[in-house]
Amino acid sequence: MAPASFTARFQQSVTPNALRAYLAEFLSTFFYVFAVVGSAMASRKLMSDSATDPSSLVLLAIANTFALSSSVYIAANASGGHVNPAVTFGLAVGGHIGVPTALFYWISQMMASVMACLLLKVTTVSQHIPTYTIANEMTGFGASMLEGVLAFALVYTVYAAGDPRTGPLGSLGPLAIGLMGGAMVLAAGPFSGGSMNPALAFGSAVVAGRFKNQAVYWVGPLIGAAVAGLLYDNVVFPAQGRGNSEGTVV
Repeated sequence: MAPASFTARFQQSVTPNALRAYLAEFLSTFFYVFAVVGSAMASRKLMSDSATDPSSLVLLAIANTFALSSSVYIAANASGGHVNPAVTFGLAVGGHIGVPTALFYWISQMMASVMACLLLKVTTVSQHIPTYTIANEMTGFGASMLEGVLAFALVYTVYAAGDPRTGPLGSLGPLAIGLMGGAMVLAAGPFSGGSMNPALAFGSAVVAGRFKNQAVYWVGPLIGAAVAGLLYDNVVFPAQGRGNSEGTVV
């Protein structure tokens, strides 16, 4: 029974609609990573000491808010607008998306992030690609916990924004998600970078060739996303007779 079920799910993950969803995820994640990493590069070029300048943190938070809201909105009808492997993982844990489809989402998101960072490096004449790092006074465990809390807040917002019981939210759903993302950057930017997105951290690390503490941006967000999905669907707002969906957030 289990192999047959997996085969059926895999067949559903290679339909024309599914392929369009993967393309939508690729494009939306590409735009998001390009905007976030590009704004960090612009900040470093314009400010002599952007690492300690509070205005740089505000700039990155605003860029994250705008880019995340817009990226979720443009992909929502095609793929659900995940833009983040942690969001995909959280929705898969909650049963909103099949495992094979989630894996294809991950591939699309990771490829998009690498391509966005590579394009930035090429078009800016080999300028430094910033990577996510943790503060010197923090441990990897502490940074991972922090990133987990950030991802928990983000994925919980995704669940709330996509809950049909709250009524049609339209563009307010992506806006709420973007605002939460920007707020989390303001809260944790100086400590862990406020990534919340494994693909975002992975793409910049690949192009820059620096993978130090990369596990922080995977372990924490994935655990936080899973807890958010389970808590929302089973404790705070348990669904009655909910069927399997593709995790649309609006």
